[in-house]
Amino acid sequence: MSEIKIASMIAQKRREKGITQEELAEYMGVSKAAVSKWEKEQSYPDITLLPHLATYFNLSIDELLDYSPQLTRENTQKLYRKLAADFMEKSFDDVLTECRAVIKKYYSCFPLLYQMAALLVNHQCLAGSQERQDEVLGEAVALCQRVISESRDALLSKDALYLLCHACLALRRPQDVLAMMGESLRMSAFKEDCLISQAFQLAGNPAKAKEILQCGIYQYLMSLTEALLSYAALSEDAEAEPAYLRAMEIIRLFTVGKLDPNLTLHAYVIGANFYCKTGHPDKALELLEQFADVCLHAFFPYKLRGDGFFTAIGPWLDSGDICFSLPSDEKLIRQSMLQGVSMYPSFAALADEPRYKRVVEKLTEFVGAEL
Repeated sequence: MSEIKIASMIAQKRREKGITQEELAEYMGVSKAAVSKWEKEQSYPDITLLPHLATYFNLSIDELLDYSPQLTRENTQKLYRKLAADFMEKSFDDVLTECRAVIKKYYSCFPLLYQMAALLVNHQCLAGSQERQDEVLGEAVALCQRVISESRDALLSKDALYLLCHACLALRRPQDVLAMMGESLRMSAFKEDCLISQAFQLAGNPAKAKEILQCGIYQYLMSLTEALLSYAALSEDAEAEPAYLRAMEIIRLFTVGKLDPNLTLHAYVIGANFYCKTGHPDKALELLEQFADVCLHAFFPYKLRGDGFFTAIGPWLDSGDICFSLPSDEKLIRQSMLQGVSMYPSFAALADEPRYKRVVEKLTEFVGAEL
């Protein structure tokens, strides 16, 4: 009952009305001592009295209890950041227990449930065993399903569906994704952004129209780069290199290394794997050296950011609307960097190369360095 502040509310509203405890007691048909105990939190009104008490003070029952099942957007973002930091500094099980308590408390606050689902997806890798990770992902799936089925916010439900699909892929359930998303293409989100931007322009708000377009271009740019890299990884030799080179040209042209260095690292590793498989070890080594250079000198502190072109996306990036992120623990990220230069079997062909050994040595030292 610690979140229910009916005692202070009764006292406040009684004073606002200018009545005594005795007068309120007479109206409610209870003793003056009963009202005194209500206001001192020594007891609570009988549940059957709540509608009459709320009506007397011209309040809803929720207002009388001073209880809200909703969190503001700002408080939701603060809570997400706090719990994300806790996952890095405290026991995973303890923080997960806290997350579950928050979810239970605000089970009808759908934006909060969405953020909690994203939090679990982003940090499930800390759970330990694959079975445990799957359990956490399963909880995220359930939260997304609740948002989709119960929320009346179409945009929030759409975001929850997208997050749900990511969780299902992490759970190795591709058929669930195809069942939810279908197997045919529809209008892209970027076209929707263009329509919204045009509406703001027509409404006389060109600054907002520009902001919407910049955010849309940023998302489309990152998605296009990821798609090209995925296509290169899937394709046969003749198709892989053109796709990869196009992705790298986008990275160069838009200085993606500054916007999102993690995506650039992903590109270097995919390229190194391709060139190893196609018998070009020198090109592979060059990319792995660039990978190490970004890790050591240009990655931390990790943060999605704008630049001289993307001048209006800062507030959006900081808003919490982008819920997919790396864990914030630097040591864990460094360890993943070291794993990155050995993640593909093709890299075994480089094991005896002095340049490859130096890359591994640098990253090994980087992982063990004091933070």
